[in-house]
Amino acid sequence: MTTHIELKNVSLKFRSYRNPSPALKEHALEFMLGRTQPGYAEFFALKNINISISHGERVGVIGLNGSGKSTLLKTIVGIYPPTTGSIRIRGRIVPLIEVGTGFDMEMSGRANIHLNGALLARSKEEMLALEKEIIRFSGLEPFIDMPIKYYSSGMIGRLAFSIGTMIDPEILLIDEVFSSGDAQFVDKAVHRMEQLFDQSHVVLFVSHDANQIQRLCNRVIVIHNGCVVKDGDPSESIAYYYSRIVNPQEAVQNQAELFGGRIPIA
Repeated sequence: MTTHIELKNVSLKFRSYRNPSPALKEHALEFMLGRTQPGYAEFFALKNINISISHGERVGVIGLNGSGKSTLLKTIVGIYPPTTGSIRIRGRIVPLIEVGTGFDMEMSGRANIHLNGALLARSKEEMLALEKEIIRFSGLEPFIDMPIKYYSSGMIGRLAFSIGTMIDPEILLIDEVFSSGDAQFVDKAVHRMEQLFDQSHVVLFVSHDANQIQRLCNRVIVIHNGCVVKDGDPSESIAYYYSRIVNPQEAVQNQAELFGGRIPIA
């Protein structure tokens, strides 16, 4: 069975509540004025997403904060069911999306290794065989039997990354995982990711670091306001992102200079 992700016409609608706990007098006033509007506004976090990702593709996802990058990954993994459209997945997913998701803060790092293994449908025997290497790679040997509520966010990120990438996932979803940890661990993490990429698993990688995206990915998707606005070659997509979204005014000025001060009308 070939590893594959396919999204067809996927949209996701959220509600933004104006006042989660209105006072009694506000209810009375609304009633007296005859207002029947709901106390929330709806908006689309994702709009008509059509993506097909095949075995061996390493796909970077870039966009401004709030553009829908992380929401896209959470929708694929099933945290948010789509409002419309369909998602088809072939292969076992390991999500590295939110640092500490699935961890029990009262349990030790060692216990959380086995807890996460169970959540990823791995047997006790498999996790026992991997435990020593996970601890070694994370660099948390002195703290591994300490409750992780005492860990820093960087330590939790290192443990989560070490667990998620040690079990050889078929589909790996990554959201800014390299932002946690010191420079030495980041270097190890990048090297580990390159090893996983070489094994032809499907990878979907969200990052604000264009250099990492350029280095690690063979395809880049640009998301803006919940829509896919560019999908293709990494260099072209990154250039599009910076010229059309990050610095659109600069792109207009460059175009004006190119055409002798006259902006052509399409």
